[in-house]
Amino acid sequence: MRAILALDQGTTGSSAMVFDEAGAALGSSDREIAQHYPAPGHVEHDADEIFATTVAVGREALAVAGVDARDVAAIGITNQRETTVVWERASGRPIHPAVVWQSRASAAICEQLRAHGLETLVRERTGLVIDAYFSATKIRWILDQVSGAQARAERGELLCGTIDSWLVWRLSGGRRHVTDVSNASRTLVFDIHRGAWDDELLRALDLPRSLLASPVRSSGVAATAEASHFGAAIPIAGIVGDQQAALFGQTCFRAGEAKNTYGTGCFLLANTGERAAPARGGLLTTVAWDIGDGLRYALEGSAFITGAAVQWLRDGLGIIAEAGETEALAKSLRGNDGVYLVPAFTGLGAPHWDMYARGLLIGIERGTSRAHVARATLEAVAYQTRDLVEAMREAGQRIDVLRADGGGTVNTFLMQFQADVLGLPVEVAAVRETTALGAAYLAGLGVGLWRSRDELRSRRSVAARYEPRMSVDEREHLYRDWQRAVERARGWAGG
Repeated sequence: MRAILALDQGTTGSSAMVFDEAGAALGSSDREIAQHYPAPGHVEHDADEIFATTVAVGREALAVAGVDARDVAAIGITNQRETTVVWERASGRPIHPAVVWQSRASAAICEQLRAHGLETLVRERTGLVIDAYFSATKIRWILDQVSGAQARAERGELLCGTIDSWLVWRLSGGRRHVTDVSNASRTLVFDIHRGAWDDELLRALDLPRSLLASPVRSSGVAATAEASHFGAAIPIAGIVGDQQAALFGQTCFRAGEAKNTYGTGCFLLANTGERAAPARGGLLTTVAWDIGDGLRYALEGSAFITGAAVQWLRDGLGIIAEAGETEALAKSLRGNDGVYLVPAFTGLGAPHWDMYARGLLIGIERGTSRAHVARATLEAVAYQTRDLVEAMREAGQRIDVLRADGGGTVNTFLMQFQADVLGLPVEVAAVRETTALGAAYLAGLGVGLWRSRDELRSRRSVAARYEPRMSVDEREHLYRDWQRAVERARGWAGG
């Protein structure tokens, strides 16, 4: 038997899954990682904890699966995309905690880029908007925070990267400093048309090129994990950002096919094929993958806080003990009674791109209960997804069926409400963790374990399909009130 080990390093934790040659899951493991909030709007991780938990879950998944590392054909890596690490080339020590994609720490740097008139250039070259979400301003911010870091970077003593680069560098014993094109396309300094770092944008942020990883394909052997980590030397043959991994895992290989992942945030991606479709309505143009036949592109809409809001109910407010309680609480009410939560805890992503929006709970009365807050939290996930679908429609991207994956899909209230508020069927993937599956597929293709995308497509199956049941009048009334609530949340932190 030949197996694939998929390492999925996410915002709230690290997980691993082992797949066999038929694409069936043999075993898995996961561990949470700590979230750090050193200042309002700032979010950080411990990069060493990220690596340690990733190795730990990889070992545990192999043990659960009963698979010897010598029988693993390849490793696939998928990761939280824009989260940024800067480390010493010689020692491998991070010079600062990892700055998480949700963090607004570099908002002032973004304002400077806008003041210098770079908005159009950034959009044309990278497909992105100037926002603290993306990696390059986080790199600039870290270098500004650590005394002497800029000079050390210019001397070639430091390296930087997104989590894929950090993991590959550590797994390979510092032999390979690479990033795949999907992750590179999320940095704000990668020309998605040429598939290369952009010198003009690097100069605008004063980032030495020597910091950066070499871009590689998403599928194909890019490095080798040393035997000390998992028990045998294993080729790393798949590297891809988590949302592109889910798009691949959902087998959205044709232009026009789309998926939405319900995780820490919600991310709606639609495959646009060989064409880098101009983004309108607050969407992004991003690289989907390169499996050896050239760059493929996607339109993306990103909602920053969805599942993370449920985590906030548990850890921040303490009104639930575990996420599954929200389903029963939401179903205990006949409606939302006018209560809305706008979870703009770290600003708003697409289609608003408001770094200064903040969370808002509105419509509360004396009779408002924790059930209302739980329901409003779940409904907010669905409303934000509709915001993204509406933006896709404005951009000329039609979606007839929403393919859904991620942890949130186990919540039947959320999935039914999602179908209702969209007025579209929602299909839940049989393999909920399609990010890991996508990374495994890319790694398997990279070493010839699987030969074609058609072979992978034939394995796709649907666990549940939700049809819309709500009247058009009710749907539109609820959505209009959501839009009113969003307007009240905007710009709050900007004074």
